[in-house]
Amino acid sequence: MTRPVSYASGRRVLVLGGSSDLAVAIVEELQKRAPREVMLLGRDPQRLEQAAGELRSAGCERVLTGMLDALDLDGHEQEIAHAFERLGGADLVILAVGVLGERGGLPRDMAGAMEVLSVNVLGCGSLLLHSAERLREQGGGALVVLSSVAAERPRRSNAVYGASKAGLDALAQGIGDAVREDGVHVLVARPGFVPTKMTRDLRPVALATTPQTVARAVLDGLEKGTHTVWAPRVLRWVMGAVRLVPRPIFRRLNL
Repeated sequence: MTRPVSYASGRRVLVLGGSSDLAVAIVEELQKRAPREVMLLGRDPQRLEQAAGELRSAGCERVLTGMLDALDLDGHEQEIAHAFERLGGADLVILAVGVLGERGGLPRDMAGAMEVLSVNVLGCGSLLLHSAERLREQGGGALVVLSSVAAERPRRSNAVYGASKAGLDALAQGIGDAVREDGVHVLVARPGFVPTKMTRDLRPVALATTPQTVARAVLDGLEKGTHTVWAPRVLRWVMGAVRLVPRPIFRRLNL
């Protein structure tokens, strides 16, 4: 019986949103398995260099950095192409760009809400499409999209963020089906609450997880060739039940 391809075996890793705590944890977990060459793209040079230092300390001998603005849609194609050229191609692309924004339903900060939608849907959607196309052109590879459990059923407590992640999640699933026959594997990761720089001002909730748990779930999914992973795993069943709750009852839960 033919053994499934492990999409975690590639040496060259491109991270979009290179200062993300989750992305760094994923690369560190990859490095434990085998040596990796990494390129981190992001908009904050200082935070990128800090992340690069963490990866070098974890054993990554070659770590490159470069600038990337999620809202510069016209520049994405060239920036992705340039990153592939500098890295010598990419076996794995990790899309870890995202902003959280204001919690709650109808936002007080409308400009901030528009930024969440623009970054998480338009910006990430553009980066996803260009990355998938580049992987297809080179003959294959894997693309990890960091979504959220919030994408599975947006709630009043995170309406804008949940909707933005739902849009990205849906696009990733559809593109994953579209490029599968071209040798490109798309894995969507749906973590629950994770204490990171992005969530440091929020109170942890039930079934919170860690960057390391998310990283191990992603690697397990890459090794098995699955299309979606949850962290912690129990969220798969919890959210399956939540999706079935009738909307009038869901409203009264005040989640």
